[in-house]
Amino acid sequence: MDPSDEHPQRYNLVNELHARPSPRLTAPCTAVFLAFKEPHDAANRDRSRDTEHLSDLCHRHGVPRPDTSAGHFAAQLGRYELRWESHTEFVTYAAFTPGVPQRPFDPAAAEVFPEDWQRAAPGKRLTAVMIQVETLPEEPEEIMPKLNQWFARDSMAAVWVLEESAIVAGDFRIDPAGFMRFAVFVRPGVGPGRIGRTVQRILELETYRSMSMLGLGRARDLTQQLNALDPQLTRIVQGMSDDSRSPETTLQDLLSVSSRLEAAATQHSFRFGATAAYEAIVMDRIKVLRETRFMGRQMLTEFMARRYAPAMRTAKSAEMRLKALLDRTERAGELLRTRVDVQRSEQNQEVMRRMDRRADLQLRLQHTVEGLSVFAISYYAVGLLGYALYPFAEKIGVEKGVLIAALTPVVILAVWYSMRRIKARIHDEDDKSGH
Repeated sequence: MDPSDEHPQRYNLVNELHARPSPRLTAPCTAVFLAFKEPHDAANRDRSRDTEHLSDLCHRHGVPRPDTSAGHFAAQLGRYELRWESHTEFVTYAAFTPGVPQRPFDPAAAEVFPEDWQRAAPGKRLTAVMIQVETLPEEPEEIMPKLNQWFARDSMAAVWVLEESAIVAGDFRIDPAGFMRFAVFVRPGVGPGRIGRTVQRILELETYRSMSMLGLGRARDLTQQLNALDPQLTRIVQGMSDDSRSPETTLQDLLSVSSRLEAAATQHSFRFGATAAYEAIVMDRIKVLRETRFMGRQMLTEFMARRYAPAMRTAKSAEMRLKALLDRTERAGELLRTRVDVQRSEQNQEVMRRMDRRADLQLRLQHTVEGLSVFAISYYAVGLLGYALYPFAEKIGVEKGVLIAALTPVVILAVWYSMRRIKARIHDEDDKSGH
């Protein structure tokens, strides 16, 4: 087949499915994981700074400058296997090394990521996780002293995963060194691929949990704004029935509230959308672990239902409340427009009534003027005819007064008839021009 017949993105889309394979790990081993995020507008950050930061880490360990064009990178940094990934809002660094430190969860195990290098990161550290992977003893209950020593009992979750091939435990707390601890105990004979996938899912679980929790802070800030705007909108709607309040004043108040709500929606829409997406990933990662209860301990789903789900519901509640207020604002605007339209209709009707009265008065005035015109024209016509006919009337013995009296009604009728004819002709011409 001619390569030109292939879609230009076909191979890139297929390769993306295999771009970030899970690590292959054997017990015992240690995983150290970091995620950095810009505090503001992380999706539009300068990604070249992330690349430079990764290059600095590679340079410190004598590794050539990385190629990050695909958005991910893997290299061997001494005894650590490094994996770097760039995501929409954050970048992650994962380092895996054989063995576990003599002191459980020793911060020295994270020496691959120097403190000064972390402080120089383009973003801020959002997630820091350390996972110890050990072999599960023949009697699983033997690990309980370790778990009770490593984790807080009130928040510890410990579960069987993947058909009881491993035990995962953690308390979702940050230790004095700044790391969140997880312990994984795998049965002898579990393959490197399954161990790596288990560790990878734990890292993703914690990363996306942290990212989704950013929506809680936004929800709290938004709730304070809505608590102030909700009463204002209520007063505006209630004030619409007050005839003493002008629509222009109400409109200005409504526009003020509406603009602030729209600004809040624009400001928070991305975060709430991302929160919902991250929450879905968190629940998916728990689901694929296929957890079952271990010695009556709290399960991951139970921990999330008690500690994590309320935060997500708070974010969703704030988002829904914002949408509800926007809908109320829109309906208030429609009501205000309806009120203005009704008032304008009433004003237009009053104007039409006034125009009708004026037209009636003008018509009456016109008729009066026409009547006066008839008499005025008749007066002058009688005078002229009198002067013209008087010599002839004198010859036949008709006095001037009798002549004027005889001419007056005839002239008036003639003038009146002439004006009616002229008026009728004008109306006919107007009708023709109107058609």
